[in-house]
Amino acid sequence: MASSSTVVRSVFHKPLLPLAAALRRLCDSECCITQRRWRIGKRQQLSFHGPRRRHWSSIICAQQLGSGSAARVEALSPKQAGQVALFIDLLLDWNQRMNLTAVTERSAMMNRHIADSLSLIPMIEEAYTTHNYASTRSGSLKVVDVGSGAGLPGLVLAISCPAWQVTLLESLQKRCDFLEHVIKTVGLPNVQIVHSRAEDAGQDAKFREVYDVAVARAVAEMRVLVELCLPLVRVGGIFVAAKGPNPQEEVEAAKAAVELLGASMVSLCAVDSEGPLGQRTAVVCLKDHATPAKYPRRAGMPNKRPL
Repeated sequence: MASSSTVVRSVFHKPLLPLAAALRRLCDSECCITQRRWRIGKRQQLSFHGPRRRHWSSIICAQQLGSGSAARVEALSPKQAGQVALFIDLLLDWNQRMNLTAVTERSAMMNRHIADSLSLIPMIEEAYTTHNYASTRSGSLKVVDVGSGAGLPGLVLAISCPAWQVTLLESLQKRCDFLEHVIKTVGLPNVQIVHSRAEDAGQDAKFREVYDVAVARAVAEMRVLVELCLPLVRVGGIFVAAKGPNPQEEVEAAKAAVELLGASMVSLCAVDSEGPLGQRTAVVCLKDHATPAKYPRRAGMPNKRPL
């Protein structure tokens, strides 16, 4: 077992060309579908048994997920491509009236938001299956997107993986109104919206420790994120945090908090997406045992006083 001071060097590949080509094809397809078939506002019906626990730093990985992410884009059906197109149209439209995203161009949205969200799917499937093989054979997962905001990555996961039951957890009512409009307009019966702060949801029996997977993207630093997300994950489930190119220091600082909340860090992986600062990464935590009842603390405390 490596000590907490172990320095691990890893090489993050940048396998973006296959995904970029697939996204260009999808973007062209979307434009056609949007022009011919879609109109904004018109509704279209369309027990942990894995390997023994190891210190996270001993298994930092540099996975080449490019082909998997590109395949995920290519695998979108015409219906799903149309749903993605309509989602982007709605996001661009509502973004003119409220602050949903700093990205305002369709092509940039495809690369920054859609690609980034899709790139998480192969890694989620691999990490979850590694620790819960028997329960993933049907492909059905209960996923919560914490601090969903504009529905990223949650709505993209729901479109690409219709067997997944996706909960969008959002604290601002106006964003919930947008998300509600999207799921009704796009036609996503596998999505539910919960208007709540994560601190309150984590202490609510309806949501506490019931999800197979929790995801968070661009929400907060790791010490804060783990307190907001891990109480929602069942024992044996995973928490996936989408991060930037060099999160090792932030991840190391959160190690004690992760263990306090009943989990262990199992991997830090490069994913097939690139943000403004470079190659993006994903941090995966495995829920080993129940989170102590006192966590999460009351609203605002995780940000004010990180563990």
